[in-house]
Amino acid sequence: MTQNNAPLLADVADYYSGKLAEHGANARGVDWNGEASQSLRFRELCTLIDGNGSFSINDLGCGYGALYEYLRGHHAEVSYLGVDISEAMIDAARQRFSDDGRARFLMADAPDTIADFGVASGIFNVRLGRSDEEWSRYLESTLDLLAQTSRLGFAFNCLTSYSDADKMRPDLYYADPCRLFDLCKRKYSRQVALLHDYGLYEFTMIVRKAS
Repeated sequence: MTQNNAPLLADVADYYSGKLAEHGANARGVDWNGEASQSLRFRELCTLIDGNGSFSINDLGCGYGALYEYLRGHHAEVSYLGVDISEAMIDAARQRFSDDGRARFLMADAPDTIADFGVASGIFNVRLGRSDEEWSRYLESTLDLLAQTSRLGFAFNCLTSYSDADKMRPDLYYADPCRLFDLCKRKYSRQVALLHDYGLYEFTMIVRKAS
């Protein structure tokens, strides 16, 4: 990340720390509507992972570790690093998985290691008054980070610009899936999948690197 993102990230950390304090370590504590949609979101992101063998994964914006809980229920051999800018989130995650040697949690804005896969779920949604231009720069710099810290590929999700106009909120960022698909194809890999058919007002992008 660049220093230009520091004020933005500080505001985001405060926002999510507040949500955790208000709702606790659950879906609402990371500003989702409920566990069912959260699980569906994780399923789409994990389309990135091929097979059932061992793998490592960096989870950028891990919150209290919900994705890791999902992963260990579906994959027996996962080595997981959760990264978050909120100290409260990292503390909650460490407490939840204190007896699990396969998971590590780091308070930072970037992973400290390269993994097979990288994911980012929900971190591009709440822009807290930032302009489209500023938020788009942050999003694209984060995609660069995901690409740099993953060997086999990465996945992320965004709220979609195809959302119903009367349901769109000014404090949220709605990305253009077609523009991001084109960006990922041109910049990161020829192997890109856009998933936009799972019933939520969002999309998931899967970027697989050439073997």
